[in-house]
Amino acid sequence: MSSLSLTRVKIYRTVARQLHGLVPCWICREPVSLVDATLEHIRPLVDGGSSHIENLAISHRACNHARHAKAAAGT
Repeated sequence: MSSLSLTRVKIYRTVARQLHGLVPCWICREPVSLVDATLEHIRPLVDGGSSHIENLAISHRACNHARHAKAAAGT
């Protein structure tokens, strides 16, 4: 398992503990299961963002991909 995958699980579990099991998607605000959770860079790496905890948020896999597709299309 990669270190980013371990970080994803650790962040998810920490947030779940703090919010009594309900982890909201950073993008759509709907609950995210651990299986569907991805780490989203709030400020993308290509825009100078980092992989530090302050710049990472949990999102649905579909929301994460849609956000990146929208950014790639320039909208």
